[in-house]
Amino acid sequence: MNAAATAVTVQPAEWPNPEGYQSIPEVLNHACKKYAERPAYTCFGHALSYAEWDRLAGNFASYIQHHTDLKPGDRIAIQLPNLLQYPVVLLGAMRAGLIVVNTNPLYTSTEMQHQFADSGARALVIHRCMASKAEPILAGTRIRHVITTEIGDLHPWPKRALLNAAVKYVKKMQPPYHLPNEVPLREALNKGAGQAWSEVKVNRHDTVMLQYTGGTTGVAKGAMLTHDNLIANMSQVKARLRSVLTDSSMTFVAPLPLYHIYAFTMHCMSLGSAGHHSLLITNPRDIAGFVKELKKWHIQGFVGLNTLFVALCDNDEFRQLDFSRLVLTSSGGMALSHAVAERWQSITGCPILEGYGLTETSPVVSFNPPDNNQLGTIGLPVEWTDCRLLDNDGRDVLPGMPGELCVRGPQVMKGYWQRPEETANVLTAEGYIRTGDIAVRQEDGFLRIVDRRKDMIIVSGFNVYPNEVEDALMEHPDVVECAAVGIPDEKSGEAIKVFVVRRNPTLNEEVLRTFCLERLTRYKVPKQIVFRDELPKSNVGKILRRALRDSDQQRIAS
Repeated sequence: MNAAATAVTVQPAEWPNPEGYQSIPEVLNHACKKYAERPAYTCFGHALSYAEWDRLAGNFASYIQHHTDLKPGDRIAIQLPNLLQYPVVLLGAMRAGLIVVNTNPLYTSTEMQHQFADSGARALVIHRCMASKAEPILAGTRIRHVITTEIGDLHPWPKRALLNAAVKYVKKMQPPYHLPNEVPLREALNKGAGQAWSEVKVNRHDTVMLQYTGGTTGVAKGAMLTHDNLIANMSQVKARLRSVLTDSSMTFVAPLPLYHIYAFTMHCMSLGSAGHHSLLITNPRDIAGFVKELKKWHIQGFVGLNTLFVALCDNDEFRQLDFSRLVLTSSGGMALSHAVAERWQSITGCPILEGYGLTETSPVVSFNPPDNNQLGTIGLPVEWTDCRLLDNDGRDVLPGMPGELCVRGPQVMKGYWQRPEETANVLTAEGYIRTGDIAVRQEDGFLRIVDRRKDMIIVSGFNVYPNEVEDALMEHPDVVECAAVGIPDEKSGEAIKVFVVRRNPTLNEEVLRTFCLERLTRYKVPKQIVFRDELPKSNVGKILRRALRDSDQQRIAS
C-alpha cells in the first residue's frame, strides 16, 4: 500500500458493467429515447422533457462541431447554478467529445482564473450574473469561446422575458460587463438546430470530467473522472437504492448544485438514466421560496445534506407540508448528526440514508441500504468496492479498531490532472485511494467515520482547506502570520476561525473579513478572527494548527 513519490500507473478496476454502457452520452441518449415524454427537469415552473433534453443537447453539440474550432478532448468550463441549461449544455458538450470542467458559480475572479488556467479550458458557459467576474481574467486563460445565458433562456415566451427582466432590472443581479466575443446560448442553440451532430467515438476510460477539489496544500486539483468511473458509480447507486426506485417517474428535489459531484451523480446520472424527474432549486438559501416551491409538489425523494435539513426543519411552513409520498432522503457531503436525522424523520416520516464519498471516487463509496439503515454509520461499501482500514504501518486493522480508509473500485479517479506526483501521494499502484479519513468497521460490515482529514474544514458540505484561507489573509500587508482551524457551528456543521498575528495594532476583524470577501467565496470567509501576539510552532517553524484547535477547545470547555 506504499505510494511512491513519483508517478504511478494504475490499472482501472474491473467491474461487470451489467448494462454495457461505454460512455455517458450513450447512457443519457438511451434514457432520452426511452422516457421521451416524461419530465426530466423542472425549474421555475417549467418542465424540460427527456425528448426536449435530447433535442436541445443535440443542438448544442451541433453548434460546437459546426460553429467553433473546439475538438474532442478540449475542455469546456460550465459555470451555472441549477437551471435547465445545465443538463442541456452538459450532455451537448459530452456528445461533442469535450471534457467538462464543473465550476462553482460562487467563485471569485481569482478562483476562476486558477481553475480555467489549470484545466486549459478553451470554452466557457456562464450565467450573465457572473460574467463580470470572468471579464478581467479571461486574457490569462486559453478560453476563446464564451457562451452566456440568462435565467429564463429555456422558458417559453413571455415568461422568459419576465424572468430575465426581473433578474436584471428588479433584483439588479447582473453587473455590467464587456465580453466582445460572447455568444448568447439561445443563438448557439438556434445555429446548431440547422445541422445534425455527429457521434464521437470514445473509450470508456477516457476522461470526461475534471472535477476540482481542494488539496492538502490548498491548491485546487482537477480529479480526472472517466466515463467508466461515472457509469460505474451510477450503477452502484442504483443497485443500492433498487428497493425504493420504481419504474414510474419519481420526483426528487434537487437543491444541491449540479456542478457538485454528489448532486451530479444522483440527479444527472442515477436518476436521469432511470427516467426520474428532478425539481431544480436554484437558490436553496432562500428557505421561504424553497418551501413555497415544495408546496406545489408531492415529492418522493430528497437529496440533501445536514445543513439544509436543519434549515428546513426550522421552518414552520415546511413542517406543515404533505410528506405522504416521500420514500427516500439521502445525505452526503458532510456528517449527518443524530439530532437532525431524528428530527427530519419525526417531521417527514422518512429516515435519512447517509452515505460517504469523495470527489475522487465519483463520489459514492458507501451508502446505507434502505432496508437496513443504521443511523450514525455511512453504511456498507457499494458493489464492486473494496474498503481497507489500515494502521500507520499499512497493516489491516481488526473490526472495531480505527484505521485510515483506503478505497479501490471502478469509481476511483484516473488521477489528478497534470499532477502525477500528487496523484502518487494518494493513489497506490494497486489502485487504492488514501482518503485520509479514519473509520471503524463494525462486526456487521457497516462503516463509521470517527475522524477525518486533520486540517480540512467542511462548511455546509464544501471542503475548505486552511492554506487557501491563510494565503488570502497573508496578502494583507498588516498580517504577519495566521492559521485557520475549524470550529463547530450549528448551522453549517463547521465554521472557520483564524488566529492572526498583526503588524498594525489598528487592524480589526471587519477590515480582514472585507479583505477576504474580495478574494474568497463567501463560505471560505472566516466567521471568527482572533488576534494573538504569536502562534505555536514546531521546532522547524511550522505553525501547529492542532495546538491552536486543542487549546481553543480546552478554553471553551473550561
